[in-house]
Amino acid sequence: MSDLFASNTAPAQTYGASDIEVLEGLEPVRKRPGMYIGGTDERALHHLVSEILDNAMDEAVAGHADWIEMNLQKGNEVIIRDNGRGIPIDEHPKYPGKSALEVIMTTLHSGGKFSNKAYQTSGGLHGVGISVVNALSDAMWVEVARDKKLYKQTFSRGKAQGSLQDLGAIHNRRGTSVGFHPDAEIFGDKASFKPAWLYKMVRSKAYLYSGVEIRWKCDADLLEPDSKIPAEEVIRFPGGLKDFLDSSMKERKTVTIDSFHGKADLPDGHGRLEFAITWPTDGEGFSHSYCNTIPTPQGGTHESGLRTALARGIRNYGDMTGVKKTSMITAEDVVGGAAVVLSVFIKDPQFQGQTKEKLASPEVSKWVDTAIKDYFDHWLSNDPASSSKLLEVLIERAEERQRRRDNKAMIRKSATKKLRLPGKLADCSRSDSEDTELFIVEGDSAGGSAKQGRNRETQAILPLRGKILNVVSASADKIRNNQEIQDLIQAMGTGVGKDFDLNKLRYERVIIMTDADVDGAHIASLLVTFFYTHMRPLIDEGHLYLAQPPLYRLVSGKLSAYAHDDTHKDELLATVFKGKSKVDISRFKGLGEMPAAQLKETTMNPKSRTLLRVTLPDQMASLGLSDDLDPDLNDNIHTEQEAFDEVADLVDRLMGKNAEARFNFIQENAEFVENIDV
Repeated sequence: MSDLFASNTAPAQTYGASDIEVLEGLEPVRKRPGMYIGGTDERALHHLVSEILDNAMDEAVAGHADWIEMNLQKGNEVIIRDNGRGIPIDEHPKYPGKSALEVIMTTLHSGGKFSNKAYQTSGGLHGVGISVVNALSDAMWVEVARDKKLYKQTFSRGKAQGSLQDLGAIHNRRGTSVGFHPDAEIFGDKASFKPAWLYKMVRSKAYLYSGVEIRWKCDADLLEPDSKIPAEEVIRFPGGLKDFLDSSMKERKTVTIDSFHGKADLPDGHGRLEFAITWPTDGEGFSHSYCNTIPTPQGGTHESGLRTALARGIRNYGDMTGVKKTSMITAEDVVGGAAVVLSVFIKDPQFQGQTKEKLASPEVSKWVDTAIKDYFDHWLSNDPASSSKLLEVLIERAEERQRRRDNKAMIRKSATKKLRLPGKLADCSRSDSEDTELFIVEGDSAGGSAKQGRNRETQAILPLRGKILNVVSASADKIRNNQEIQDLIQAMGTGVGKDFDLNKLRYERVIIMTDADVDGAHIASLLVTFFYTHMRPLIDEGHLYLAQPPLYRLVSGKLSAYAHDDTHKDELLATVFKGKSKVDISRFKGLGEMPAAQLKETTMNPKSRTLLRVTLPDQMASLGLSDDLDPDLNDNIHTEQEAFDEVADLVDRLMGKNAEARFNFIQENAEFVENIDV
């Protein structure tokens, strides 16, 4: 018996103290860069620049610097300078023999922003920003001009390459200069900074703080021949966010003559804010928010406070002027189609994650609400004509929302009056459904690019926030109360389930357009599941499609092409780009990162795009081929009903509540998987 156990039991694996790995210094950053900058893709690469730029901006916002310089050089090197106080270079009391500069550059959670002694407000809070950049750069140097002397120290992959150098006396210069080159071991050999991204970044910083001048420089050889990005420019916007809003709106018409804009102190000395808001007549707005000059694309409590103040203010104005139906207006009615820019400066903000995409400080909502309320009341009272027009538009939106909630019939907008549609839908202008398209996209960022790249006459855009419900495993009440699903239903106009009427479909084609990655495929599968279970005739009659956005862009000189996946990329390299000595390959992070012109060319223009029609296996069933869907089912399925039953069973196994069924499916089909994106 002992021999039997010995022959069939795997050797015991030891697990002791020697197996415990301790990462020191900046090793954790190089080991898991995604924890600190969100990944190793193009977006993460450019996040390195924002970390250094944010430090310079903190000096400016604190009143110690009035200009910042960004220089993008050949060889993928970025240099950022400011005329602030300069990083301290004296010996750190806790680290004998090391300067404060070296400690900041080589130690996580070190910096001058944990208290309010050096900075009243700042974007950097965790003391990891510049040290993370150091860890992920194969070459980095810092020059400090302080007390009329110049100092310099160099680093590589998080480690100092020698001690701090005293370069001698210097006059008429102060501040910090930082230059770095990202490590190819982390980001890959093809990674390179994009002038357009960095130029947009520095312009936004100049808008956010009107007291700073930003000097942009870019090597001319890095710019494409038809690029609108200048090689050099001094950027300064005395009007702050109002200038940003004006440049964004350009010639577009707005409901009110003037925008609602201004600056205000938060209550009890908690900070300050700046805002600029207008209401485009076409209902296609946007929302950009910031905290301490850090973009917060996922919003947060500062946006919540703004929404509350605007909604309450417009309702109070309606009550004061005797307008009926004012009470039905909600915050979504007020900001849903508005162009909003909001910036707050507060002490010790709490963000979700190191990349700081959402402000989570709960008290900020009340502060912003209180600070903006009186300003909005005065603004409404100063221009009664514009305020009444705005109130009329918002009531119309509220009424339409109420009609949708009551499940009343929806009619297509006429040429003379625009029908207010759900959420952030940007509808097309054609009055009938012939040759019209509804693009369902993931998120406001992708929605913004799609709106710019669309044909306004025939193409409508509906951004959905995040992943919709898995309707197979959700209760009827949960589906009914889900705003994203209800917006989708109302945008299409057909109803659902037994009330579905294909004759009321407002668009000829419904196109799911998600990112060309795993998350995008997941969202697409959830949407297809929803249409299959609640709007199956849409698929039966061939109205549902999947867009095919590219994953890569290949460029060699003036020759460029797009690839949908790795196989297509390799095919292009072997054919179209064969013999080319240098081919730049960029991987799109998502649709929101694609320029609108490229999104239009590759994915939205009917003349150059590829669409996949979603079908059910009725034709396959008639040929006896439906067994490809599930190898466990009978090979002799020949009827249409049996084919549909097979699909229903597959949907239930993959999307239903039975986790064991999903597990079994994965085990049964794992051997067929060739590529895994993890």
